[in-house]
Amino acid sequence: MAIHPSLRRGPDAISPTAHYTGQVWVRHGLSHPELATWEGRMLFDALRPAMSVSRALGGPTLEGLLLARHRVIDDLLRREIEAGRISQVIEPACGMSPRGWRFMRRYADDLTYVEADLPAMAERKRGALARMGSLSDHHRVAEVDVLRDEGPASIASIVGALEFDRGLAIVTEGLLTYFDREAVLAICRRFAAALARFSEGRYLADLRLDRGDGGAAERAFDVVLSTFVRGGVYRHFADEAEAATALRAAGFDRARLHRCDAHPAVESARLDPGAALVQVIEAAAR
Repeated sequence: MAIHPSLRRGPDAISPTAHYTGQVWVRHGLSHPELATWEGRMLFDALRPAMSVSRALGGPTLEGLLLARHRVIDDLLRREIEAGRISQVIEPACGMSPRGWRFMRRYADDLTYVEADLPAMAERKRGALARMGSLSDHHRVAEVDVLRDEGPASIASIVGALEFDRGLAIVTEGLLTYFDREAVLAICRRFAAALARFSEGRYLADLRLDRGDGGAAERAFDVVLSTFVRGGVYRHFADEAEAATALRAAGFDRARLHRCDAHPAVESARLDPGAALVQVIEAAAR
């Protein structure tokens, strides 16, 4: 499957999955048309034959995985907001995610939502949100590099502009799969330290466990996905208990994982075997 040269990875590349997921959200009525891109439409069409074959053989699809994790993260974040624990959100590596737009429409001035990404994507997302009329003092876009410990584009810098007496959630979707275990744990340490400064802190993210040999369908799925993103994709930790222990060691007070194929918010998407490939972290600092 050929990838358009503009989508190939580089130091500040926009991952193809940012565009692909944007197209998935629009197709399923979860997003605004402004958050769809020509790249996303092209990539969705390019990947359709491989996903159709996988579906016909009873295997997972990327669309099924994406819908499952998105709905579980949405449900967990909604619960935290409506319980009064969280009223500020930062979404690093936001890509073309519609979550900020949808949650701001729902909670309006009761919520502060900061979308964040590397410069090229941050600029593109800011333009889309401006055309949608969504940008405001409560909904903005910042530049972030999750690998930085400090400096103007670090997570520590972004949280410094928020209110520490209000709860904060950090949400990442599709981020951790691009990094090996060491880098993932370093990211988690940065996020835990940032969240510990707030009255309530939550980290919500998707994670794939390293279940060993998941069978021929899952191996083929991983090969297609690695080719699609032009680089490695990673699975982390042997099981839920090991993941929760690692998250606590990174600085979270407590942590659990939610199986996407067993979560009620996933609804019909759980019928796709892709839902069984992903879990969602719910980690608390304070």
